[in-house]
Amino acid sequence: MLPKGLLKEYSQLLLLLVRGLDVIAVIVAGLFAYFFKFNNFELSQDYWAALSMAAVLLLFVFSRNHIYESSRTLSFWHYISKLLQATAIVFLLLAGLAFLTKTGENFSRSWFILWSCLTLLLLLLSRGGIMLLLRLMRSRGLNERRIIIIGAGQLAQQVASTVQQALWTGLHIVAIFDDHPAMIHSIPVKPMPQDINQYLSTTPKSIDEIWIALPRQEEARVKQILYELRHQTITTRLILDIFGRELGLLNHSITELAGFPIINVCSTPMMGVNRIVKAIEDRVLSTMILILTSPLFLMIAMVIKFTSPGPIFYRQKRVSWNGKEFGMLKFRSMPVGAEIKTGPVWAKEGENRATAIGHFLRKTSLDELPQFINVLAGHMSIVGPRPERMVFVNQFKDQIPHYMQKHLVKAGITGWAQIHGWRGNTSLEKRIECDLYYIENWSLLFDLKIIFLTIFRGFIHKNAY
Repeated sequence: MLPKGLLKEYSQLLLLLVRGLDVIAVIVAGLFAYFFKFNNFELSQDYWAALSMAAVLLLFVFSRNHIYESSRTLSFWHYISKLLQATAIVFLLLAGLAFLTKTGENFSRSWFILWSCLTLLLLLLSRGGIMLLLRLMRSRGLNERRIIIIGAGQLAQQVASTVQQALWTGLHIVAIFDDHPAMIHSIPVKPMPQDINQYLSTTPKSIDEIWIALPRQEEARVKQILYELRHQTITTRLILDIFGRELGLLNHSITELAGFPIINVCSTPMMGVNRIVKAIEDRVLSTMILILTSPLFLMIAMVIKFTSPGPIFYRQKRVSWNGKEFGMLKFRSMPVGAEIKTGPVWAKEGENRATAIGHFLRKTSLDELPQFINVLAGHMSIVGPRPERMVFVNQFKDQIPHYMQKHLVKAGITGWAQIHGWRGNTSLEKRIECDLYYIENWSLLFDLKIIFLTIFRGFIHKNAY
């Protein structure tokens, strides 16, 4: 029988082993892809450089995306999803580097595609196998962490519920202490011991961690407990009771700045690697879309020019990232000067301002096609919250809770709100709710999912006037 703490003692060695297996997976996949393409293993210097760069990028991206820290905290499929996203980011960065350094012609495209697929397959097999083995051992009591929770309020209940629903994490709640005995998810809440140190020294099995899950207003009680535990060597964690929507938290996290712990209350996900990945995604996809739709683009431009006097494009000031304005392009769908009398207004059902071709362009969303030029220019993204004019931003920011948080990312041509039907003259609250969900849960795969769903849901809609 293996001792229950066996793997715990060698956790750092295990993490080093996993990193080594990841690097081996990248190199082995590259070698086999090369053999499949060229029927030999005599890689040139450029190919070895690509394999080395991929290994470095993989370790960096995986660390930045907390791949090496999430095996206990995420469900199996959620973890695999994060692994897929991080691997996709690595190969997008490689493709972007090849484009920027003009070295793409030195590599076989079919080799690159096969290499990325084989790498992903090997990573899934190796890391999936390790995870399943570890979680099987944890579910049977091996490599478990024995935990005491102090507190029985709503925060403690949420923590206990999460742990109880994921026993494979190896986290085992030994006891819950509080001044008000109760029952939480079949775990009895015991009165807080008069002497916590004596309890810890007399408990038959060692305690690995103590989690303090008390509400914010019990700060004095938290300080007292921490003082009582000052001589203990047990890992003590303070679960912060701050992550609620009522505080307006978005993409929140905890970091360190100049030695001080910092809570990021509201921040953009487009930082570091994420910003580079988003930029590559936007430039590559928008270029492809503009090339593929160029015949349609020219045909629409000619029809607009020949059917009504005025320019082909309509440029309108909209608000994007960080509240900055930019000139958003559209195919002109109204006569010149249509808003001189009315001023800025939202399009409504039954209005008669659009030209004949303009009505069709709006109904099919083809009037938005020139915005891919905005994406290439860096003003917008393909996926993101839809931009508004400053006059409406100033109107809505005091009416809709957390409205301005949508500007933590670039405005988009399509978005999570649009594919769910919240476009045109519909509920602003629902639209902002979708926008904030997108920002909170952004990933490359999430973007690709929205783009795919837009093909079926986003172009033609009853609320497009």
